[in-house]
Amino acid sequence: MSHSYKTIASRGVDEFIVNKSRFIGYASPVYTEEEALSFIEEIKIKHKDATHNVSAYVLGENSIIQRFNDDGEPSGTAGIPALEVLKKEEIRNAALVITRYFGGVKLGGGGLIRAYTKGAKIAIESSIIVIMSEFNLVSLKLQYTAYGKIENYFIENGYTPEKVEFRDDVTMEIFVKKNLYDRFVSDMMDMTSGDIKYRIIEEKFLPEKDGVRWRE
Repeated sequence: MSHSYKTIASRGVDEFIVNKSRFIGYASPVYTEEEALSFIEEIKIKHKDATHNVSAYVLGENSIIQRFNDDGEPSGTAGIPALEVLKKEEIRNAALVITRYFGGVKLGGGGLIRAYTKGAKIAIESSIIVIMSEFNLVSLKLQYTAYGKIENYFIENGYTPEKVEFRDDVTMEIFVKKNLYDRFVSDMMDMTSGDIKYRIIEEKFLPEKDGVRWRE
């Protein structure tokens, strides 16, 4: 059964000021705890003069790893609100850092929660949000006589081969969404009257935006 999850495909940063405190929200795609901690450390070094560098991250397609750090803010007012934004938005494999420069006016517990929630939200909104879906990388081997028909099919259905080689026959590698694979193979067989060889080389999660494969 095919499944997918939401993540970010690029870094994001945005900021705002509330009661003279400056909040800067950073977001980054991460795939391991090492990457998450490295990103957090990078922002901490960049803003080593800040009052706080609050962080949160969620890892794994099933959100199995969830961490946060208040970095000196009162417990429950900073790291957890940031983590809750990731969970509520159902975003995985992403890390956040919300940097605060204290402006001299205390915000109180509720004010801090609102500020760190907003910092997390604007960081995510300033990045590129994508859906990671399961794809099969499929190898195809077909006769030259069928190539034109297959090429038209790819254009009409939004497929872009990763590789095409013209030798004794035509060999291709192409990513096909897992839940469309059976239909794809059926269409290939129909268009070539069965004179085609195909196999799955690998399975991979790839980003989609608005239902279309997203490429940087």
